[in-house]
Amino acid sequence: MNTNKVKIIRATTVPQSLDSFCEGMLRELSEKGYEVIGLSSKGPELDDVAEREGVRVIAVPMERHISLTRDCKSLYKMWRVFRKEKPTMVHSMTPKAGMICMVAAWFAHVPVRVHTFTGLVWPTATGLKRRILMFTDWLTCACATHVIPEGEGVKNDLVTGKITKKPMKVLGYGNVCGVDMTYYSRREEVMDIATRNSLRAQDYFTFLFVGRIVGDKGINELCQAFGRLHQEYPKTRLWLVGAYEENLDPVKSETKALIENPQNGIVAVGRKCGEELLAYYAAADCFVIPSYREGFPNTVLEAGAMGLPSIVTDINGSREIVEEGKNGMIVPPKDENRLYDAMRLMIQSNIDRGRMAGNARQMIADRFEQGYVRKCLYEYYETILEKQRQ
Repeated sequence: MNTNKVKIIRATTVPQSLDSFCEGMLRELSEKGYEVIGLSSKGPELDDVAEREGVRVIAVPMERHISLTRDCKSLYKMWRVFRKEKPTMVHSMTPKAGMICMVAAWFAHVPVRVHTFTGLVWPTATGLKRRILMFTDWLTCACATHVIPEGEGVKNDLVTGKITKKPMKVLGYGNVCGVDMTYYSRREEVMDIATRNSLRAQDYFTFLFVGRIVGDKGINELCQAFGRLHQEYPKTRLWLVGAYEENLDPVKSETKALIENPQNGIVAVGRKCGEELLAYYAAADCFVIPSYREGFPNTVLEAGAMGLPSIVTDINGSREIVEEGKNGMIVPPKDENRLYDAMRLMIQSNIDRGRMAGNARQMIADRFEQGYVRKCLYEYYETILEKQRQ
């Protein structure tokens, strides 16, 4: 396919998302002959994307929270960008960027308007907030020409919630960026960092959580369940890798008290990235993320690639990565007792845990290897752009 002069704008709400979701992708699209632009709100990560990917970037202010005045200003600015750039395709991800980009692209008559739903907020919301969130997703779909759910669970929610009747396609087995299996491995450099930082302890069983330290990630239930477990098995520890978000969904005060008491075996180490994060994966025995909602959690993919069995909740995305008893365990969300039982079983059953750990990496490689996930996306681009030309 001749891609000359085909301009694609990839957009997310905040630059951190563009930086992580599209790492390497924008460069590869440019190498295929597309003119690629990265777009998000302003931030140092946006400059990082421009330098690393070798593409032009545009900053448009967008708020993650609902703000009618600011959202209207963002919509107008986005429309002006699209009118000036005249892209063939706008592909958005994340909720606010999706709504603003798809509406602005519709007004600007962009021919191909694609939105990827990486997760839905409204299934766990209630009342007026739920109705507003459902409306914004409906509006996003109404203005899009193509809708990509990140996984089958997200697709089912969009259908049952009557958000859209448009045909939707999950690419491959799901996920939006895939896993670099070479990078996410127990390489010598990673193991050296784990040893140097004294992370490895043969006589301790270590649970690991990676993500935002907030309520809807199941942190309250996780800390309560582990607190009980630690009393029974003193040589256990729980690492919380991530940052608190006090303004969005803070954990309960009693949860924070549990975390801050060193006698409880819970260690909040803050946000980690790069090989330092990999060292925590490498030094842990079991990954656990009892989240209330997800799109397609990359941390579960990363943990599996690092050879860890996972305990996840029975929600979208997580249950598409973990198969009960094969590479991990699945428990109901918001169920502290079932979470405790699963964590206890992971400690007690060395044979079952070893079998699940042995399956974990190969299952990720077979379904979510980065090259395969990107190939599915690029082929999808070629298909819809070819149809647009006809």
